[in-house]
Amino acid sequence: MRIGLKIRRLALLAGMAVCALGVSAAEAAEKHKIFLSMSYIGNDWQAEAANMVKAMAAHKSLADKVDLQVQVAGPNAQRQIQQINAMVQSGAEAIVVYPISPTALNQVVKNACDKGVKVFAYDAEITEPCAYNVHIDQLEAGRVTAEWLVKKLNGKGNIIAITGVPGTSVDDQRTKAAKEVFAKYPDIKIVGEAVGMWSQAVARTELSKILATRNWNDINGLWMQVGCFTANSMQLEAGKKASELLPCAGEGSNGGRIQMLPEGTEVEGAAPPYAPAGAQRISYASPPYSGALALKLAVEAIEGKDVPKTTILPLPVVTNETIKLCDEGTWAEMKAGCNAFKPSLVSNPGWFASIFSDQTPEVGLNAALVGQPEN
Repeated sequence: MRIGLKIRRLALLAGMAVCALGVSAAEAAEKHKIFLSMSYIGNDWQAEAANMVKAMAAHKSLADKVDLQVQVAGPNAQRQIQQINAMVQSGAEAIVVYPISPTALNQVVKNACDKGVKVFAYDAEITEPCAYNVHIDQLEAGRVTAEWLVKKLNGKGNIIAITGVPGTSVDDQRTKAAKEVFAKYPDIKIVGEAVGMWSQAVARTELSKILATRNWNDINGLWMQVGCFTANSMQLEAGKKASELLPCAGEGSNGGRIQMLPEGTEVEGAAPPYAPAGAQRISYASPPYSGALALKLAVEAIEGKDVPKTTILPLPVVTNETIKLCDEGTWAEMKAGCNAFKPSLVSNPGWFASIFSDQTPEVGLNAALVGQPEN
């Protein structure tokens, strides 16, 4: 009797403690256990996308529903497989994943699905049929940017190509589509190619290696999944005038977009090389909000709503003709079409500027910068 009384008292005290924290035991149990599985994180895009996922989980519409836990596998498919297995065993209801490979995770994903776990891949794809995928058309991204560069060069010239993270569907598809375009023009020559890992720092290192045996004057154009900002900066450092910058087809980094503005444009916080230079650019992006949308859709799927297996996001493309500076970075401004942010708002030039979507009003500038949701 005394043991039973002690147990009841302990249970009562535990319940009182939970209530004192403002959360009932029932509410705690009702939260959906969801994991974010990240692979390679050594670039600005991955950090920004993770911020937006965390912000989505913290938004008032989901905060009482989602228990989000984050794990990083690095560029190692076997480690990501092991982590996903552990997530399933620990009771995951959904896994939001940036897959290091489109095929290597298929078996572990199928096993997760068989146990009722919803698996949502963002930006990069998983080919296992039970997985959900949220991404842009990566083939279109490679094709459109290559076609722009060919047109700028009038179908002839020497170019440098800097690719992304090897083995991902994103890199494979973009590079394949771009090279198919270049192959149609015998006078377009790829005279230097390197793996850039979607990193401004890596792009600088690899460009420096290529330029050790070549001169900027030997190059006519650049196709870079990430690195146009860095390439422009390096040319300016080498003594090129802003009007002499090579045309570059590449990513939607904010620094690169500021450089697209006409030289001499007054922009708060702008200083060389993070300053308007009239750089000839086409700037596209895999939107960093894709992971946040994947989380939002995962919750809907858990709750029994009908969610499409594949969600294709619109490809954000900005050219010198369509670049538009955001004044304050508000949701209303972005909805009206601004697509670049003052350096006084965004100090990191490698930060990606394509953060707006009508599908994710829960996350905006503060989400991308510091992981804080909209009100």
